Amino acid sequence: MAPQINPSILSADFARLAEEAQAVEGADWLHVDVMDNHFVPNLTLGVPVVESLARATHTPLDCHLMIEDPDRWAPQYVEAGAGSVTFHAEAAAAPVRLAREIRAKGARASMALKPATPVEPYEDLLAELDMLLIMTVEPGFGGQAFLDIMLPKIRRTRELISKHGLELWLQVDGGVSASTIERCAEAGADVFVAGSAVYGADDPAEAVRSLRAQAAAKTASSAWACGH
Repeated sequence: MAPQINPSILSADFARLAEEAQAVEGADWLHVDVMDNHFVPNLTLGVPVVESLARATHTPLDCHLMIEDPDRWAPQYVEAGAGSVTFHAEAAAAPVRLAREIRAKGARASMALKPATPVEPYEDLLAELDMLLIMTVEPGFGGQAFLDIMLPKIRRTRELISKHGLELWLQVDGGVSASTIERCAEAGADVFVAGSAVYGADDPAEAVRSLRAQAAAKTASSAWACGH
């Protein structure tokens, strides 16, 4: 799969969300961070804003739920128009059941892991997912520095995906920029959430194209991709 770039509206101007979404319409997905001020110490937006965004852009929405009780709330984001819904392993009571419900409603099901959460205990349920998100910062705030110590975890996850022959996307989120995206791609990521690196650029659409080109070039020469 070609690398995908998902600009994060957490770094956009919240007073101009429709315009900010349209400014990156060449992106693969629009990453929407939902925070409840309980699972993470920040409060962002919810279902009504997702519904409005879905009407305002042709770019599919990739909703990342940093919330408690996703088993209850995640299906509502599919109904609101999200094409992909990510819940946190640390918050879900029944991740397999939840992933199946998200898929049954017509969206891609994704699970996220915080930096301190290992991937190995979840090996057996990876087949139930369409994407796994490896957080490369602590969730809750944009603009944080990339955690290099997550690179071995990305590699181990890619090895598990290959081991089981899965068509599972591997997303990274946190501190992804022109200076870090190649390391992520080399380690095995193929979906990249970029906030400040896109919306902090003079030309967000060009930033998306440039990041995608960087990731594609590095992926092409990476051992994990060459082995496919």
